Amino acid sequence: MAGIGEVLMKALAFVAIIAMGYGLKRAGVFHAKDFYLISKIVIKITLPAAIVANFSKITMESSMLILCVLGLACNGLLLTVAYCINLTKSRKQKAFDMLNMTGYNIGNFTMPFVQSFLGPVGFAATSLFDAGNSVMCTGVTFSLASTVSGGGQEGAGSVKTVLRTLVSSIPFDAYVIMTLLTVFHLRLPRVVILFAETAGGANAFLALLMIGIGFEIRMDKDKVAEIVKVLAIRYGIALAFSLGFFFLLPFPLEIRQALAVVVLAPVSSVSPAFTGKIGGDVELSSAINSLTIVISVVAITGALILVL
Repeated sequence: MAGIGEVLMKALAFVAIIAMGYGLKRAGVFHAKDFYLISKIVIKITLPAAIVANFSKITMESSMLILCVLGLACNGLLLTVAYCINLTKSRKQKAFDMLNMTGYNIGNFTMPFVQSFLGPVGFAATSLFDAGNSVMCTGVTFSLASTVSGGGQEGAGSVKTVLRTLVSSIPFDAYVIMTLLTVFHLRLPRVVILFAETAGGANAFLALLMIGIGFEIRMDKDKVAEIVKVLAIRYGIALAFSLGFFFLLPFPLEIRQALAVVVLAPVSSVSPAFTGKIGGDVELSSAINSLTIVISVVAITGALILVL
């Protein structure tokens, strides 16, 4: 069980890596385009490897699959709130909040915290929640927002498009494969696990460095009220989820710890891109996205201090 000092020191180390990435970008060592290169390494190599390595260390009952449903349900509630608070607003405003108040950046942001503090069971619980979350983030939320906006890309709402996006996501494929192997008590060859442990060990550093390189806040002063509204609702609901999951759910402690942390994650990293696709304010979306990173560092650190 980690003490307060250890949690704070590791959290400061994480912040230092993010700050280093941002500082090196400002110094010209990295450029904005490097974000996409590191992102490819994280999404296609180190995160899937970390998933394989951590799932290989646990045994899991099929009842844990309910965590996937929780990932879907949390997104669904946020979507409903985002729509309902804008009933008298324009279609574009409804769609903007649906995209920028929902979703969880788990693979790139929350996993480093979970890897460091909660162990394989917590990692598996986070992964299962993210499997449900990914269904929403990679297609369903955009499909609904595109429909609400009255614009967007042709075919955005089709089930085929959503399924194609999910299947092409290597982390999602890794979640599904490793969940099935673990539920049926099947084990990968030792050499595969050793490879995964080595590659997955780099995931936390690269994911945090990538966040630092991509971090940027540019916004007009007249957009501050919208930002405050989105963040206040987003994190108010996140706090309610966190407390409810930790104190009320009938799961083992490590799973409840993971759920209390995961719902404090930043907004999905794909939100600005999807906002652009429906003709929304990408600059405002990017500012919200970056600010949720700052808030989530503080929120997750505080949650870890309380639940560990």
